[in-house]
Amino acid sequence: MSRFDRYMLSQLLMLFGFFALVLVSVYWVNRAVSLFDQLISDGQSAWVFLEFTALTLPNVIRLVLPLAAFVGTVYVTNRLSQESELVVMQATGFSPFRLARPVLYFGLVVGLMMAVLVHFLVPASRARLAERQLEISQNTAAKFLVEGTFNHPARGLTFYIRSIDLSGELTDLFLSDKRTAGQRSIYTAKRARLVSDDTGPKLVMFDGMVQTLDSTTARLTVTRFVDFTYDVVAAAGDDGPRRADVDELATAALLFADDATAGTLGLTSARMRFAGHERIAQTLLPASTALIGFATLLLGGFSRFGLWRQIAGAAGFIIVLQLLANAASKAGTNQGAHWAVAYAPALAGLAVAAALLLLAGRGRRPPRPYEPEPA
Repeated sequence: MSRFDRYMLSQLLMLFGFFALVLVSVYWVNRAVSLFDQLISDGQSAWVFLEFTALTLPNVIRLVLPLAAFVGTVYVTNRLSQESELVVMQATGFSPFRLARPVLYFGLVVGLMMAVLVHFLVPASRARLAERQLEISQNTAAKFLVEGTFNHPARGLTFYIRSIDLSGELTDLFLSDKRTAGQRSIYTAKRARLVSDDTGPKLVMFDGMVQTLDSTTARLTVTRFVDFTYDVVAAAGDDGPRRADVDELATAALLFADDATAGTLGLTSARMRFAGHERIAQTLLPASTALIGFATLLLGGFSRFGLWRQIAGAAGFIIVLQLLANAASKAGTNQGAHWAVAYAPALAGLAVAAALLLLAGRGRRPPRPYEPEPA
């Protein structure tokens, strides 16, 4: 690697780190605000909030890296142009493709980061996040044990307790259950406790009664009890074992999926293979975005007034590239498109960058050799 390549690569990596940190922070804060409101309103602790935000970070970084590579490349290229460093290198005989070599190295380095994220960190974090969300949804303490508040842990279910003493005993309990069509039951008890067994948590009520109203016959049935056990798992709406999502599976499992495995997940083998190839294609996006940003600015040459038109054009190319990526992802999700479609956005970006570099090279013809005037 030449001295110029090392110099430009160091500049690109330094600015890439800065812009990646800024973009991840902005994206994360926006996500964290809604997540904080959701978790705290459900009675979760700050530790759960920190855990959830940490598990969402790998996916946030995956989304931000291609854009950060583009912004960093545009910034560095614009600065080198303003300081005439690119002009000097072109004067020494460097072609646009030769100038783009450190940008390609930079795109490959960021692509390696993307590979680690999409193949390892994101699937692991998404799987863990789904497990924790399921645990939180089944966390009856967060749904039921709130003093002096009418809670609705599930549709058609209303729960109220007056207080909880130090031993964990609930006092003055009210429970309204109207999930059964044509019937409504109201449970009241002086005392209650939440216990667990092999089938899940149970609510044991003492010294109370059940009032059941049948709306079809308008008949009210009242039953008094000394103790009564209520199934909390059924009240929380447990839907049984959770199906794994495509984003949680390993890349090898997606690439070599068969119909039997896909059927257990409620998917098609074509959809799973497309998702696997889409992950591989994502590792090429940073190189595409970086080269597009560099090649577009190279068209402008040196200008003391800046390269704002070229920067706007590069941003337009990135927007089109993102729209193409969204269309390819939607085609694979909804129609089970061929796996080759997943590579279309990245390859299109590389083709556009190559065409722009070729155009930049044609726009700079070598100077004419000196010819003495005839005597």
